[in-house]
Amino acid sequence: MRDSLTITSCENTSMSKTVKALLAATLVAVTLSGCVVEPARPHRPPPLVEVVPVMPAPGYHWVAGHYRWGGNQWRWVPGHWRAY
Repeated sequence: MRDSLTITSCENTSMSKTVKALLAATLVAVTLSGCVVEPARPHRPPPLVEVVPVMPAPGYHWVAGHYRWGGNQWRWVPGHWRAY
């Protein structure tokens, strides 16, 4: 009777280690599956020099040109006048 208790105890310890290893592997897999790898963007180029045209009418303000990330490159969006 004593031998059967010893064998059962060893099997439980071995099974416990297997379950812990399986649980740890599952947690790592779930954690890494949530990571999104996005390619690094190159630095934004320096802004272009724009000549601001004359205000078309009172009540407008100048929106300066800027770069916007589009697809896989920086694209220049020119400045423009916008009504208030």
